[in-house]
Amino acid sequence: MRETILNLLFPRHCPVCGEIVQPAGRRICPSCLKRLSFVKAPVCKKCGKEISDDTAEYCEDCLSRRRTFEYGVALLNYDETARRSMAQIKYRNKREYLDFYGPALAIRYGKAIRRMGIDVIVPVPVHASRRRARGFNQAELLADILGRQLGIPVQPELLVRKKRTLPQKELTAAERFKNLSGAFRAPNPFPKLRSVLLVDDIYTTGSTIEACTRALKEAGVPCVYFAVLCMTGGR
Repeated sequence: MRETILNLLFPRHCPVCGEIVQPAGRRICPSCLKRLSFVKAPVCKKCGKEISDDTAEYCEDCLSRRRTFEYGVALLNYDETARRSMAQIKYRNKREYLDFYGPALAIRYGKAIRRMGIDVIVPVPVHASRRRARGFNQAELLADILGRQLGIPVQPELLVRKKRTLPQKELTAAERFKNLSGAFRAPNPFPKLRSVLLVDDIYTTGSTIEACTRALKEAGVPCVYFAVLCMTGGR
């Protein structure tokens, strides 16, 4: 009843077309759902990116770059439809779109995440100045939804972003990792944590996830996995 009233007063907008969702009660228009490119097998066993060769185990990026995280999963290929939707969340304050994407990620990968034996979920942090300007951290909002869906505690304070970096989208793969060198820090050692799930919105080259993983492992976390909404480089 409460949700019905809320839908009447504040109708949901579709994360793809931006219009009021039809029929009411859904979180995405059925026709728009078909426009999303969900990641499908075969995928890289390390980063979860789609690969075209079903006999290969890893994508070219993971074969050529050191990865210290265990492995990760992604919901969508980062095509033009996903790019526009993610931009609306980050820069137009369309946080309600995460009410579709978060549960969709949990439904798709809930069993896989539970098999990881995750102790806590940690969102990839943004710098304090960027959080003040934007008003929120989309990775933290996504992590909160995922945590509620899966019954796993979320602890954003376990990882901090201690320096402001250049926008990653303007840099090459090598420049991205250099840009993030020393950007993240785990304030305290974690002798009791065995497995952490990093959560972010977009995986491009893996530099951000890798930098966060190294910070957590330096603090004593043995196993670090990740889950993201979007993955670049799909088929």
